[in-house]
Amino acid sequence: MNKKTNPGLKIICLNRKASFNYFFEDLLEAGIVLKGSEIKSIRDGKVNIADAYAVEKKGEIVLINSHISPYKQASYSNHNPTDERKLLLNKREINKLIGKMQRDRFTIVPTKMYFKKGKAKIELAVAKGKKQYDKRATKKNRDWNREKSRFIRKSS
Repeated sequence: MNKKTNPGLKIICLNRKASFNYFFEDLLEAGIVLKGSEIKSIRDGKVNIADAYAVEKKGEIVLINSHISPYKQASYSNHNPTDERKLLLNKREINKLIGKMQRDRFTIVPTKMYFKKGKAKIELAVAKGKKQYDKRATKKNRDWNREKSRFIRKSS
């Protein structure tokens, strides 16, 4: 069965490290408040969300530690690469996330950034951190699946 892809979705960057370090509870989509030079730099693909996370500040969710490189053609009006960026969510979604962060000790991690109908969006995961033995089990399982597929390919 063919996997359908969304034609209006252009993935900018992925956070592949997040699925190795966290168990994902829930995924949700959020918009980002960006400046002009930031969006131009994102369109060039110069963005990194590998070490980013989201926290609550003054009743809003902000993305911290995401790096958007400065845009070379934006002379004096350029942005700071590691600024905090406000995420656009409904009030109900914000309250739900704040509750999970405070009560259940979850964290909010971005998994991918993409363009959807020309707007920059970010996919957030409500996640719980993995312990070292969980990471080892994940790696062992992945290696076993790789060996199994090699064996099946050779035997065919």
